[in-house]
Amino acid sequence: MFNSKFMSMNKKDDFFSHISGGYSCKGDYIVLGGAMLDGEAVTDAHIRIALKSLNRHGLIAGATGTGKTKTLQVLAEQLSLKGIPSLVMDVKGDLSGVARPGSENDFIRDRHAKINLPYSTMGFPVELLTISEQNGVRLRATVSEFGPVLFSRILDLNDTQAGIMSIIFKYCDDNQLGLIDLKDIRKVIQYLTGEGKEELEKEYGAMSTASTGVILRKIIELEQQGADRFFGEESFDVRDLMRRDASGNGYINIIRLTDIQDKPKLFSTFMLSLLAEVYSTMPERGDQPKPELVIFIDEAHLIFSQASKVLLEQIETIVKLIRSKGVGVYFITQNPMDVPAPVLAQLGLKVQHALRAFTANDRKDIRLTAENFPISDYYRTEETITSLGTGEALVTALNEKGIPTPLAVVMVRAPMSRMDILTPDEISSINSSSQLVTRYSRVIDPDSAAEMLERKIREAEEERREAEARKAEQKSYERDYGRDYGRTTRTPTRTSGRTPSRRRTTTHPVVKVLTSATFIRGVMGILTKAMK
Repeated sequence: MFNSKFMSMNKKDDFFSHISGGYSCKGDYIVLGGAMLDGEAVTDAHIRIALKSLNRHGLIAGATGTGKTKTLQVLAEQLSLKGIPSLVMDVKGDLSGVARPGSENDFIRDRHAKINLPYSTMGFPVELLTISEQNGVRLRATVSEFGPVLFSRILDLNDTQAGIMSIIFKYCDDNQLGLIDLKDIRKVIQYLTGEGKEELEKEYGAMSTASTGVILRKIIELEQQGADRFFGEESFDVRDLMRRDASGNGYINIIRLTDIQDKPKLFSTFMLSLLAEVYSTMPERGDQPKPELVIFIDEAHLIFSQASKVLLEQIETIVKLIRSKGVGVYFITQNPMDVPAPVLAQLGLKVQHALRAFTANDRKDIRLTAENFPISDYYRTEETITSLGTGEALVTALNEKGIPTPLAVVMVRAPMSRMDILTPDEISSINSSSQLVTRYSRVIDPDSAAEMLERKIREAEEERREAEARKAEQKSYERDYGRDYGRTTRTPTRTSGRTPSRRRTTTHPVVKVLTSATFIRGVMGILTKAMK
């Protein structure tokens, strides 16, 4: 009995040293929770995540009801306290409570006592954002900001169709036609396949009618998912995500996406455009002591399950590159196998909540998931994944040197804010005090491609009608003048009782028309248009 107890104490001490050494930090850090061994929390075995490593991306995974959302909430809170703003995509609508203090109870007190972490309640600075009809800061972007490559990938165009899209964007650039919303791009395509077809072919080459028809159908499909609310002015400035409040706490920017769960293309469009905009806007940061921004993408399977191959490649590329801009991207999903392997390989922090082994496929996924974690002398990873309790997770991260930390079963600390949604009145209160809601609530419809082409078509039609009228009038005058032109006065032969015609001595009105500057300019204008 004594030997068993001694061996148990020795194992516990070894484990404590193992965790303490593996999760030590010279720089600043956040505490995710406390390590567990054999189902019991080990006092003071804190899981410290170095701020320096948080731009190396991460994953929070687990079955429904295992604590993923609470872990996300804890991370956003701790980042805010360190002055690091975050962007949270809230698909289920249960994260808005972070704006209000939580409530302390016996369960939470007991939980924190076990891991020896103090607990207090507080609310955090929050901005509520939206890309749909919900109240909040409206997020928009212009079609021009997307560019031909990204816009083509969102529409899932093939190489031929993507080449046509590049020509369309080039034509608009050369002719100062602003592509603001989907109405603009549709109008341009319709014009270039109709009235402007000849003009386009002379300068840029022909476009297949079949290909442009496919592009138009895909644009309409995107509109039907609500993308027409997203494309437009005033476009959102991503630098507004990097704000801090008067106390120096970073803002938690929550994008409410509860009404677009059945619109995966819109969701992936928005997410990819946002990542691309953040990447293009932010300067290179190099090796920084903490990230500039952390992005949490909840229900990430909605992106990956519906994304095309080219879209997945674009996501993978951005995830690889955006780290150097001081931005971390964290995917939250039920099954880590939802995340493509190339993306999964880029993730430094892995927080794996419980998975359930109901089917053969479930057991296969659990086995593959276990293989993504470091080997441990203290856990049977495959078995541990299925036996984790609510609020417990397998964790590994990267230390300050970029080396994976030891695998640990972690009792995650409780959120300090409310673990529930806000009431409509509370949401209204946040929006009414927001500086960004007023700024981005204005719907701007500038003079863009659609309006400019409408005028161009209208003016061309008016000129055509005027030209036809002048031509008809000219023919009439020429017909009349031509009968009399060149005739001289002759002595009439009185063969009948008719009076001879008088010679015309005045200039015919057609001469005035043909020699007028107005007419010359009009004709030259017509010729110029015909030659284009």
